[in-house]
Amino acid sequence: MTTDYPSAAPDERATELARVRAVHAEQVRRGLSLDMTRGKPCPEQLDLANGLLTCISVADVREAMGDIRNYGGIDGIPEAKALFGDYMGVGSEEVIVGGNSSLALMHDSIVNAWLRPVPGAPAAWGKLPNIAFLCPSPGYDRHFAICESLGIEMIPVAIGADGPDMDEVEALVAERSDIKGIWCVPRYSNPTGIVYSDDTVTRLATMKTAAPDFRVFWDNAYAVHHLTEQVRPLRNLLRACEQAGTADRALMFGSTSKISFAGAGVSVMASSPANLSYQKKAMSVQTIGPDKVNQLRHVRFFGDLDGIHTHMRRHAEIILPKFAAVSSAFESLLDAARVATLSRPEGGYFFSLDSVPGTAQRIVDLAAEAGVKLTPAGATFPYGKDPNDQNIRLAPTLPGKAEIAEAMEVICNSVRYACLETLK
Repeated sequence: MTTDYPSAAPDERATELARVRAVHAEQVRRGLSLDMTRGKPCPEQLDLANGLLTCISVADVREAMGDIRNYGGIDGIPEAKALFGDYMGVGSEEVIVGGNSSLALMHDSIVNAWLRPVPGAPAAWGKLPNIAFLCPSPGYDRHFAICESLGIEMIPVAIGADGPDMDEVEALVAERSDIKGIWCVPRYSNPTGIVYSDDTVTRLATMKTAAPDFRVFWDNAYAVHHLTEQVRPLRNLLRACEQAGTADRALMFGSTSKISFAGAGVSVMASSPANLSYQKKAMSVQTIGPDKVNQLRHVRFFGDLDGIHTHMRRHAEIILPKFAAVSSAFESLLDAARVATLSRPEGGYFFSLDSVPGTAQRIVDLAAEAGVKLTPAGATFPYGKDPNDQNIRLAPTLPGKAEIAEAMEVICNSVRYACLETLK
């Protein structure tokens, strides 16, 4: 039996479960060792940026800003601010260009707010009895980890095809002054792959908040990670907030971590003048300046925004066949069983798989028995707790196409196995 498990007769499901168990046993005997846990670039993608290693000279670093090998330039070199201002869709004066990690910029933004009042805040967040963040879920586990490490209450909100459930978001922020922020991955959201609609962006900018210091943490990690020719537009949050008179609400982040070298890229933050002034003052206590040599390397290597887009088309040529392999395997091996759905991302790094409620942990365990490591069940929800135990994030960029095909055979059979057990 290969179709429609929920409507099958009990004896048919029992026969199918026996078959699926036998397949699983054979997969275990094969002794695979495949990792689909995190969205890492593969070596071929990293090789695309090898020119970074040779694109500047001693003369270049001496001439830029009077020798960028030295201290200073806390908000980045002018050439990098111009390039990454274009990347973020803002002016060069509206960005801070930092080190290799946008996650570090996000973490530091929250810690700074914890220690000293942000513009518009009545007090530092750490002085208040409770702080909460809205967490569209399924979402990004590292965002949630920042909140959990600081004891910030995390409130899951549903995410759909257009972004977070804005009725739910608006009701919560209007009622509770302790809700200080919301995490957003607005393009090719991690892991669902959706793009926020214009209406969602507008409502985030214009909604009434009980907290005067409410912030939208806008992690646009996949701003240029397109896999299709037709790119869905994304409204600029900072411009929307400026029009609404809430410019300080917008904290926008990006990086080249999955564009150039994952561990040696460049990060960027864009926001209002008040927020940037506050951030630079806090940074001046922490550092005397970022890695400006690396910033210049990126400027010389990419040249301009068109250069980044050209580079990302080469990434797409590597990634697209892997995404196609995941979709094809799901359609041929699992779709007809009617026990799971798979997202259809047009870019980014992930797929989101939803199975029969109560089966995600079992699927992950079964896949691990057969040698395929997946992101832990529940990781896409705050505190690692998926209330329905049904969502699993798939990360297909690191393995080769042949390995993905092998992994998907294991994953699809594991889904069948767990769901047939539950239906029984």
